[in-house]
Amino acid sequence: MSDSNVASTFEAFLQGWLMRQRCHLDELISAQQDMTDFDSIRGLINRVICHYGQYYEEKSKVAQNNILLVFSPPWFTSLERMFLWMAGFKPGMTFEVVTTALEDELSEEQKHRLIQIQQETKLKERELNDDLAKVQETMAAPPLLEMARSHGRLCLEGPSVEAESNISDHAVPNTLKVALENLVIRADTLRRNTTLKVVQVLRPTQVVTFFVAVAELQLKVRAWGLEKDAQGGG
Repeated sequence: MSDSNVASTFEAFLQGWLMRQRCHLDELISAQQDMTDFDSIRGLINRVICHYGQYYEEKSKVAQNNILLVFSPPWFTSLERMFLWMAGFKPGMTFEVVTTALEDELSEEQKHRLIQIQQETKLKERELNDDLAKVQETMAAPPLLEMARSHGRLCLEGPSVEAESNISDHAVPNTLKVALENLVIRADTLRRNTTLKVVQVLRPTQVVTFFVAVAELQLKVRAWGLEKDAQGGG
């Protein structure tokens, strides 16, 4: 499958995924109105977690096909791409969202546990940053972001046969691809594990509020990005 087809396939998946996310957001907001049915709340939380898991599963398929696509995804707006860290959101953002969403609702014990998780996350983020720098130094690779952005633009514009041939001529060495794929796997694992650890610290009703904040932020950033790009700011 060509890179443009891979990008188009994932973009189609993303559109459906975002529609389901809006439905989940409506359910979460409704749940906030009645926090007494804990079985329903737990079921909803599990569905939301599985929903995000589907995203990572589909994204991993793209990374296996062409690692550069996930570093500068053509299916994202220019604003969304500004938030990218290691082909996704920075795990540390999780703590900003949970603190803002819950404010004074956290107990001292919860705050202490969240600080511990945050410190562990920061350490692993630094390790990933260092390892990415080492990969590029070892491979004498050109700036990764520049490569990814150039490649993403070609896929977004629908490259011609000639353009696709040029991409093949400048193929990423297999050793570099494997190293980058491994970094993305580790980064995605950190993203998922960080969120799950935070969820385990929170009470079910707090998790609902947290997931509302996450979904609203993501959907707003996308809406703003689409508007910005439509105005020619992308």
